[in-house]
Amino acid sequence: MPSTEPSTTLVVLDLVGITVFAITGALVAVRKGLDVFGVLVLAGTTGLGGGFLRDVLIDATPPAALEDWRYLVVPVVAGTVSFFYHPVLGRVERSVNVLDAFGLGLFCVTGALKAMDYGLGPAPAALMGMVTGIGGGVIRDLLAGRVPAVFRGELYATPALAGAVVVVAGTHLDLPLGVVVVAGGGLCTVWRLLAIWRHWQAPIATGSASV
Repeated sequence: MPSTEPSTTLVVLDLVGITVFAITGALVAVRKGLDVFGVLVLAGTTGLGGGFLRDVLIDATPPAALEDWRYLVVPVVAGTVSFFYHPVLGRVERSVNVLDAFGLGLFCVTGALKAMDYGLGPAPAALMGMVTGIGGGVIRDLLAGRVPAVFRGELYATPALAGAVVVVAGTHLDLPLGVVVVAGGGLCTVWRLLAIWRHWQAPIATGSASV
């Protein structure tokens, strides 16, 4: 039987990551001129989308967000705060992007760990870690009428996948959970932060043009 009871530490960190992602989704909605409902929808889908996709794909149903009320309240609160205080949040968005990198690192870890708890093999578990990290952002951008950031050259999915691979490898080597979390999440976060700082981009086809 799979282990379905997450540790308190992972739940707390998960909620922190949801909060950060929900804020980024809400800011996109505000800039698109959406009403308060649209802001809350984008906040919720950004914060919870990756976890929903993972849970459905690994048959961990109903998804965690539908079993624990905190998972629904957190993005609603974050979206409401962003709606009313978006000028302040906009001014510190660079800091939000840094926190987003930490959230990405966390989600790639928790996603891979939960997938392995549900019996998935190494490769599928690593993919589920990546999906957990990037899924919400992809849904957010599609709903907002934008090409998802992961398809626009930003190094986002690659660090998440790399972090998840480290988590899977460390788990199969029976390394302590703390070491696995720090190694996988740290690799993803540091890589993403360096990509932001150094403006690293994934390669695109030579001669391609924007349309």
